[in-house]
Amino acid sequence: MAVSVSLVVLLLVLAVVFMRSGGLKVTHAVVCALLGFSLAGTNMAPTIQNGMAATAEVVSSLRP
Repeated sequence: MAVSVSLVVLLLVLAVVFMRSGGLKVTHAVVCALLGFSLAGTNMAPTIQNGMAATAEVVSSLRP
């Protein structure tokens, strides 16, 4: 749960930064959000969740 919440916050911050810099239009952000909601309702959702969890695990195991 903590990984998904922090990932959502990170993506939200990136979206706001991109919108403020002019690199991301509001319509693009809406389309991306709708795509995310659509993917969440498909059979691919568990696969995407497992991939994100595995990636987070790999990143957290890296030591600088």
